[in-house]
Amino acid sequence: MKEDQNSSQASVQTGYKQELKRALSLSDLLIYGMIFIVPISPMVVYGYVAQQSDGMVPLVYLVGVIAMLFTALSYREMSKKFPVAGSVYSYVQRGLNSHFGFLAGWMILFDYLIIPAQLYAFSAIWIHGMLPGIPAWVWIVVFGIVITVINARGIKIMNSANWTFLVIEILVLVLFLGFGFRYVFLLHHGVGGLSIKPFYQPGHVNLGFIASATSIAALSFLGFDGISTLSEEAKRPTKDIGNATVLALIILGVLFILQTYLAALVHPNFQTLDPNLGFFQLARQAGGQFLYYSILIVMIISAGIGNTLVSQAAVSRILFSMGRDELLPFSKFFSKVHSHTQTPINATLLVAVISVVLALVVPAEDLIRFINFGALTSFLFLNATVFVYFYLRKHQYRHFIRYFVFPLLGFAIIGFVWTGFDRLTFIFGLSWLAIGIILGAVKSNFYKKSPSVMKGL
Repeated sequence: MKEDQNSSQASVQTGYKQELKRALSLSDLLIYGMIFIVPISPMVVYGYVAQQSDGMVPLVYLVGVIAMLFTALSYREMSKKFPVAGSVYSYVQRGLNSHFGFLAGWMILFDYLIIPAQLYAFSAIWIHGMLPGIPAWVWIVVFGIVITVINARGIKIMNSANWTFLVIEILVLVLFLGFGFRYVFLLHHGVGGLSIKPFYQPGHVNLGFIASATSIAALSFLGFDGISTLSEEAKRPTKDIGNATVLALIILGVLFILQTYLAALVHPNFQTLDPNLGFFQLARQAGGQFLYYSILIVMIISAGIGNTLVSQAAVSRILFSMGRDELLPFSKFFSKVHSHTQTPINATLLVAVISVVLALVVPAEDLIRFINFGALTSFLFLNATVFVYFYLRKHQYRHFIRYFVFPLLGFAIIGFVWTGFDRLTFIFGLSWLAIGIILGAVKSNFYKKSPSVMKGL
């Protein structure tokens, strides 16, 4: 009860009235984050990452966990101080500057609008391979309708679905680990035993390799930050949002490394893997048609429905937050909350339409290339904000490690990974940033006007 009172007081202090329904516990938030990241998400991009990393996929995910951990700690610090929806947008707005906050929110939108489209596209490709008589575009539309209905009905409905999806995904992961262990260590196929090569190959590991490969693998980690978009729907936001963020990243990181290491032992000749279906190929090799179709069906369900469900919920909350601050065109439209379900209904519907359209018109390969740029750019803003707010403005000098070392390490690591993007990704990403700068200037009278909510803080 005391924690609930503190949550309500925190919302008042940040300038907003409580409009969304508080219904999520720590375990609910952790499940949300795990579903957003997806425990079996490396299976989607394994073939592609293997070819980009010379087969050292576990190393890529290990570096990815370390790279994201410091940013997760920054999310935890900011969620304690500012327990409001909006994620990095709200944190940078209040901790650094309202105009930088808009740009951080604008950049995270770049990713969050692409993630559902990418999931729709891949799920449609997979299911079309199983049922070639039905066009892929039909499945994209079907997924879009199902996801929108669930999201629009409220956070508790989505939460119940999350638990179901997580159990299914863990079961298929255990199934693969069992078949993979039997194939390698009992039947002595593949590598036939333990090997260091998936983690290190002399002459192949350098800074350029780590930056490039990790920028791709970071796709699998996107989602831990989405937990913070539910701050106004959590029962104890100042405590549970940050803890769930860090826990989700660590737990999923361990699972990623474990499954990709075993996959490398099953099929060491990564050059022969299809970039889009590589993991499914080696699953068939280890467990036959049964394992192949089991993983494929679960991936369709978890990516096409489970992961898309939470990713669209996250982006709709960011649009809601930016809309109520009147920072977007048609802001009143985005800030509309349904009176019965207490969900940002208009933002939810628009995100669904955009996701379906992108999935229909943009090739899945291009969506993968662009998807990390916005998130990593916004993470740079976030880590800088923790340092500026707590260390420079609040003079928390006695917490040197917490507010100086960790956020600057997070900034440096993300900045290094950021340099690994290819030219086309930079072109599209920086173009999106330029549009955001222009839009921000228009909405703020050339950055002279801040949101009204900031005046009372």
